[in-house]
Amino acid sequence: MCSICGIINYNYPSVENSEIINLMNNTQSHRGPDASGTICVQNAALGHRRLSIIDIRGGNQPMLVTYKSKTYVIIYNGELYNTPTVRRKLIAEGNIPDSTSDTEILLRSYIQWGSECLNVINGIFAFAIWDTQKEEIFIARDNLGVKPLFYSLDNGELVFASEIKGILKNPIIKPQFGKNQLCELIGISPARTPGKTLFNNIFELKRGHYLEFSKSGVSIKKYWDINAVEHKENFQDTIAHVRYMVNDSIERQLVSDVELGCFLSGGLDSSIISAIASNKYKKEGKQLKTFSVDFVGNTKNFKPSIFQPDADANWINTVRDYIDSEHRDTVLSSESLIDSLADGVRARDLPGMADIDTSLLKFCKEVKKHVKVALSGECADEIFGGYPWYHNPSLYENGIFPWGGDLDFRKSLIKEDVIKKINLESYVKQSYDMCSDSASILDSDSEDEIARRKMFMLNIDYFMANLLERKDRMSMACGLEVRVPFCDYKLVEYAYNIPWDIKSLDNREKGVLRKAANGWLPQSVIERKKSPYPKTFDPKYTKLVIDMFKVDVLNKPDAKIFKIFDKKALQRLIKPPYSEKPWFGQLMATPQLIAFLWQVSFWFEEYDIEINI
Repeated sequence: MCSICGIINYNYPSVENSEIINLMNNTQSHRGPDASGTICVQNAALGHRRLSIIDIRGGNQPMLVTYKSKTYVIIYNGELYNTPTVRRKLIAEGNIPDSTSDTEILLRSYIQWGSECLNVINGIFAFAIWDTQKEEIFIARDNLGVKPLFYSLDNGELVFASEIKGILKNPIIKPQFGKNQLCELIGISPARTPGKTLFNNIFELKRGHYLEFSKSGVSIKKYWDINAVEHKENFQDTIAHVRYMVNDSIERQLVSDVELGCFLSGGLDSSIISAIASNKYKKEGKQLKTFSVDFVGNTKNFKPSIFQPDADANWINTVRDYIDSEHRDTVLSSESLIDSLADGVRARDLPGMADIDTSLLKFCKEVKKHVKVALSGECADEIFGGYPWYHNPSLYENGIFPWGGDLDFRKSLIKEDVIKKINLESYVKQSYDMCSDSASILDSDSEDEIARRKMFMLNIDYFMANLLERKDRMSMACGLEVRVPFCDYKLVEYAYNIPWDIKSLDNREKGVLRKAANGWLPQSVIERKKSPYPKTFDPKYTKLVIDMFKVDVLNKPDAKIFKIFDKKALQRLIKPPYSEKPWFGQLMATPQLIAFLWQVSFWFEEYDIEINI
């Protein structure tokens, strides 16, 4: 994986932006520590940082290709998983690549088919192509939004980058926070409405969209979405189809010219990936490396709940022994989670999920010591019905984000005069409705099927999008590429149309996936109840985060956070008995909320946010 950035301005030549593009590019060096390149051509200044994974010698960027006397320049962050297939199609068209680099294959695909190339390639990507003849830029983001792409358009200048920090290095972009951003922060965060950020006039290109910018202006179009079609396969054929598609996606994503491993939690999703990867490696005479994370004191302090019925450790050992992987455990202390809260904000450029983020950041740093690429199990719960809100009608029929917590509780943390300036309920409802109403449905769908289709889309565009952002930023902050096989867009399309009675076979979450996994794993692992990403149960963590919150936030009366948040409400929040209200589903309870608010305060100060409410 890599980072990209660019400045397009038709009012003056790009060379005038040479220093700025270098600054933007170097700010994202963590995403691409292996190589760096910039180019200023016509009205385009483009930058690229490279993490070398495939075709290490031949894939440096920016890459130029001249075809039929026309020259094109590409900067690209991602991986294509069907490169050989696309290469053969290009050769058949007479457009013969000079290398096997997926960067060149992608560029020639655009040269050959224009925007239709997005219907030919399969992978995770964010890329930009400058057409020197037309003098216009084409920017696209992958189907599920696994790879990030942010942009800002101000006074006719387009600025884009893989991360917001890159955009903010351009002096025309100011870090501003207004009413809409407050609604996002309080009503939806740490998830975000698709396309929006917590910065005024900085946007994210939505999943499955492309952007074209020329002298005539900007155009943004959707090239892919999830469509409802009739599911004609029976029970057995569906299981076989899921089994084939999961296996195929995982095996295609094992392609790498550098060391590769798998995250392993002992849950169904990561265990399936690890088992398939291990089997393939054994055929090649290799042993798979697997990695897990846990927390100091969790053996003693773990408390089962409806969301997390048991701890991971024993299950990890079971899978490790079954697939015979070379396994390493990372055990994190509460102190290390606290110490890296600031790094979590710097990685995301936004306040995030507190220790849920920082534990992954610390974990990825350890994994990077042994491999450069890892596979992880995100997206399986979203597409196969793994979450509780798929199974409880009261959670998917009441028209609110089921993981979003109590909106009145969220509002209670804001100053009374500030909350009067916004209509939070209306903003959140509009965000919710925009997504749920976009769900493709069939005339034959029952009311329950329609409700679950809407929940599917909400999960893809909010809950999963947040987890994918977390995965990308925390891993790439360490220069580690993490691939997510369950995000293969063809698998997502197929899963969307599996009827609920098949998807929830045996009345189980991910029932069809469990049946498809027969033979890959021990039956006990296949039957294990879903358990989320682990978090610390150490009571010391709560004490540490409260102490830090008192010192860094509550004891600083001039902190920017108090322009918005009610200080007395925050003081009540840290006094026992602690609120049982979740802030973000099973992932964020009171300790994580306090840490999140610390991150909000830090973010306001660190990024010198101008608050305009």
